[in-house]
Amino acid sequence: MSFAGVSYEEAMRRARECVPTLFERAQKCEDARVLLPENEKLLHEAGLFRFHQPRRFGGMELPFQAIVDIVAELARGCPSTAWNVGNLGCHHWILGYYEPETQHEVWDANPDALIASSIALAAGRGRITKDGFIVSGRWPFSSGVDNCDWNMLAVTVYGDDGKTPVDWRLCIVPKSDYRIIDTWYAMGMVGTGSKDIEVKEIFVPERRALALARCRGGLEHPGAKLNSGPLFRVPIVASAGHPLSATALGAAEGAFQHVVNSFRTRLGTYTGAKIADFQAVQIKIAEARCLIDSATALMRGSAVAFQEFAQRNQVPDLETKLRFRAQNALAVRQAREAVEVLWSCYGANAIYTRDPLQRFLRDLQALSQHFSFSFDVAGAAYGLAALGGKYANPTM
Repeated sequence: MSFAGVSYEEAMRRARECVPTLFERAQKCEDARVLLPENEKLLHEAGLFRFHQPRRFGGMELPFQAIVDIVAELARGCPSTAWNVGNLGCHHWILGYYEPETQHEVWDANPDALIASSIALAAGRGRITKDGFIVSGRWPFSSGVDNCDWNMLAVTVYGDDGKTPVDWRLCIVPKSDYRIIDTWYAMGMVGTGSKDIEVKEIFVPERRALALARCRGGLEHPGAKLNSGPLFRVPIVASAGHPLSATALGAAEGAFQHVVNSFRTRLGTYTGAKIADFQAVQIKIAEARCLIDSATALMRGSAVAFQEFAQRNQVPDLETKLRFRAQNALAVRQAREAVEVLWSCYGANAIYTRDPLQRFLRDLQALSQHFSFSFDVAGAAYGLAALGGKYANPTM
């Protein structure tokens, strides 16, 4: 099925329609520890994995900020499922940067094909060989891997001495080339199924090994021969946090809506007083709302900025890229803090596993541990650049 004619507004409508179903299945998703097959089917039918796939292959090719808006909307229902939509959906976008032959290889066989990833560059080792690379490694956190036919694995390529990094590649490999190791017993984001991946001495042809240094913005990447629109001028590594961070916004929004709806009618168990009349509660609600609004403005603002740079055929400078990453990390922290504020005034009901608030809290605490969302790391990088220091990352 082609989704090339689906507008941004229609995509958002479809996402909103999915939310009640995802919310109803959220506990089942957590119990299964994977992206539920019925959720995958629902999202395939709505085309919501393909919002950034090139139109020439039947995708929506929506502006970059769609990665924030669609994922955040879905996360109001089930953060784990939304995380997988952002993660697997953005791989349709990244595949558009690969050699045309590789794009056709995947999408001609199945335009709905799901692709997992692990972006831990230090986990994969590669060496140059004739027409490609020999790759080995064990990668953590490959979300949604059980549902996927392919995997994008980050690899550091070393020189002849085996010690000196000479290249950084994102290698797309078929399911037959890797082993899934079930390590995913987590305290939050349980339904993402983010298991380990292992490969041993596999050959990856050059056309399946995307050079990340050619994807720092603009049209230097090999996929530009097919895809030259603004979406495919956005720098991959600099914007890599957005497909995942948007889950934090939706999880916080879902928690907020749940608490407000509960407090409007709840009476204190011991006092019988109406909870909504307590000024302390009113202040907490306002604080949480402002934190979510601030997080949304920061995260969405940087996503829109990436799109606008691309539309002008410009590439943001390194300091700007680092500023956007720092903003994104701070937004995730603010979303987590908003739910912690709500938790602090919710009362003992929050300890019951039957109450969705505890899952929203655990999910936000878990996802905020992602390396991309460490404000100390992102903030130090931006601060160094802003103060005139030299930040070295050849993939940025």
